Amino acid sequence: MDHKAFLAALPPDEKRALTETSDRVGLVHLAAHGGLILLGAALIVARVPYWPLLLPLQGILIVFLFTLEHECTHRTPFRSEALNDRVGRACGFLILLPFEWFRYFHLAHHRFTNLPGRDPELDTAKPKTLREWFVHVSGFPVWHGNLRLLIRLALGRERADYLPDRALPRMEREARLMVIGYLLAFFSLLWTPFLLWVWLLPALLGQPFLRLYLLAEHGDCPFVANMFENTRTTFTNRVVRFLAWNMPYHVEHHVYPAVPFHHLPALHQRMRDALKVTADGYAAFTRDYLARRN
Repeated sequence: MDHKAFLAALPPDEKRALTETSDRVGLVHLAAHGGLILLGAALIVARVPYWPLLLPLQGILIVFLFTLEHECTHRTPFRSEALNDRVGRACGFLILLPFEWFRYFHLAHHRFTNLPGRDPELDTAKPKTLREWFVHVSGFPVWHGNLRLLIRLALGRERADYLPDRALPRMEREARLMVIGYLLAFFSLLWTPFLLWVWLLPALLGQPFLRLYLLAEHGDCPFVANMFENTRTTFTNRVVRFLAWNMPYHVEHHVYPAVPFHHLPALHQRMRDALKVTADGYAAFTRDYLARRN
């Protein structure tokens, strides 16, 4: 069975239940995730005992807002379209990933998942050697790439095939506002190191964990159109599923992108027997991925 056959077999009433969105559920999850970020910031500012150990934890909380921004491109975390867009833009600012651009990049990724020459995610090759893996996991290539992207957008020079002309002014306007915001943030460091300790340095320390997580989604999956083969679901614990807004259920998400994060566990139960590519945790995936590079 491929993903198209699976979707065709779902009864209409089940599809309606699975795709029902909720502002309440989304806001509760956002309050919990955002509340942990604010709590971490407060503890760092208060210089509690061993506070430097909180920096990578704070960073993980911040960079995993990527998974929320990603969901907002589908407008599924919340019922309100405006709320999805506003939250997506805020997440994008915090992790240097322009939301308006990412919407079209990600939709192209869904349309052509893991198909060379068509999926824009494959424009950045997955690491093939141990050395490339270390560079990839460091996070520095993604920071460098996103900064260059932001500058191209702000200057009106980004013209990828998957970007519709009608959306370019909106993307460029957002990029320019982001540049202004970052300049203000860096100027603030002349008076206080607050943002350095609660945002900038933690994000640098947290990025490797996001790289490891994202590599499992499609890394070493076949270059085919069937979502049951070109995408991986990773079995993990509740903490990781919470941080990643249930995106470890990644086959489920690719098979039926209209399903909001809080219904993905139910969709998983419905399709678990059809899953073809899975991993028993991120440590196991990483071990196997590196073993294939020796």
